[in-house]
Amino acid sequence: MSALRRKFGDDYQVVTTSSSGSGFNQAAPKRKRQRFVEKNGRCNVQHGNLGSETSRYLSDLFTTLVDLKWRWNLFIFILTYTVAWLFMASMWWVIAYMRGDLNKAHDENYTPCVANVYNFPSAFLFFIETEATIGYGFRYITDKCPEGIILFLFQSILGSIVDAFLIGCMFIKMSQPKKRAETLMFSEHAVISMRDGKLTLMFRVGNLRNSHMVSAQIRCKLLKSRQTPEGEFLPLDQLELDVGFSTGADQLFLVSPLTICHVIDTKSPFYELSQRSMQTEQFEIVVILEGIVETTGMTCQARTSYTEDEVLWGHRFFPVISLEEGFFKVDYSQFHATFEVPTAPYSVKEQEDMLLMSSPLIAPAVSNIKEKNNSVDCLDSLDDISTKMPPKLQKITGREDLPRKLLRMSSTTSEKAYSMGDLPMKLQRISSVPGNSEEKLVIKTTKMISDPMSQSVADLPPKLQRLSGGRMDGNLPPKLRKMNSDRFT
Repeated sequence: MSALRRKFGDDYQVVTTSSSGSGFNQAAPKRKRQRFVEKNGRCNVQHGNLGSETSRYLSDLFTTLVDLKWRWNLFIFILTYTVAWLFMASMWWVIAYMRGDLNKAHDENYTPCVANVYNFPSAFLFFIETEATIGYGFRYITDKCPEGIILFLFQSILGSIVDAFLIGCMFIKMSQPKKRAETLMFSEHAVISMRDGKLTLMFRVGNLRNSHMVSAQIRCKLLKSRQTPEGEFLPLDQLELDVGFSTGADQLFLVSPLTICHVIDTKSPFYELSQRSMQTEQFEIVVILEGIVETTGMTCQARTSYTEDEVLWGHRFFPVISLEEGFFKVDYSQFHATFEVPTAPYSVKEQEDMLLMSSPLIAPAVSNIKEKNNSVDCLDSLDDISTKMPPKLQKITGREDLPRKLLRMSSTTSEKAYSMGDLPMKLQRISSVPGNSEEKLVIKTTKMISDPMSQSVADLPPKLQRLSGGRMDGNLPPKLRKMNSDRFT
């Protein structure tokens, strides 16, 4: 059996093949993709190929030492003091050797540079007694050694610098508020469900200590790879998730566990996220909680993240606060627990589209559009008929734009009829009073029809007027009567 490792984006899958060539058999399930931020807040990023940029770490040596792990800090601490002590002890031994104090140490008439220094161990003990200000009184500097006085001043200055640097580094590392973040809890999963009538992404935070986090603030980042319209690929593009910045809800009074909410709306990056699309999406939600530790006054930051498989659709958190006699009790055994609630599997965009299609205001709008199209078609057909008539008949029929005006008036009337359904009931009752606009419209239309007919008869010669007898349709030839009837129907 041989194993093949296939990479799909950020996911890996192990597939085995048999030597008999029977095909591929999946031997292991799909592994979880690599996280950008671990659940404990550690950023899973390694910097490589720095080249000459590594010298920048030495320019900020103090921060570099503080950022090192404890084992390296202790190693550097012990090594620095050991080297400094051996170096200074060697300097004292060299002075004693050059002056010949080692050979005349037991001569009572000789005054050495440092009394009772016979060899290197005695020189080392003298340095330790001087550096630690122990002062046993057995070994001391005499006034016959100016070079020893200068070395003593150098030793004091160098020792103060080493103490300030190393002890300060150890103190800063011990007082770092990173361990304070261990008592700040985040829920293992984030949930998506309805809250206050809106689809909301929620997760929970809690503080295990009685000491408060002063000025606690929470922020959320969405990490998701995307491609711009110009074709540029942006790996791990960071988008801001609003968790109450505009309303001040991101400022937390973290005494008891709180549920942090992100409302999914048109401005949210999850506007098109549905339960089905979550199975194919790849994203990571990074949560950052910052605050000042009440006991030390130092800023503390706690981090965690949620991948797409850690977001539960249609779930809600169990309540953890209960009222006891004289106090409120927090049950942290239910801190991570969730339960299912009825939630539509559609995205906010899909829900808005379905609500828009089911709205009763769309039907009148569609009917108005169809009515206007029919009116335009009728006007076009009448224009074609009028252009085919002889010029004399066009003159007899009177004004040529009459049918177009009538159809425009009729279409306006139909539009008003459709639009009355959208008015309030009081306005509809006022509009439906007899003798109002509808009767005036009929009278006006009849008048407009009779006026061009009377003008057209008056324009005829007297002989034709007598033949028409007030109505010329009966005296016209059959072909003209047919064309005239088609003109007004």
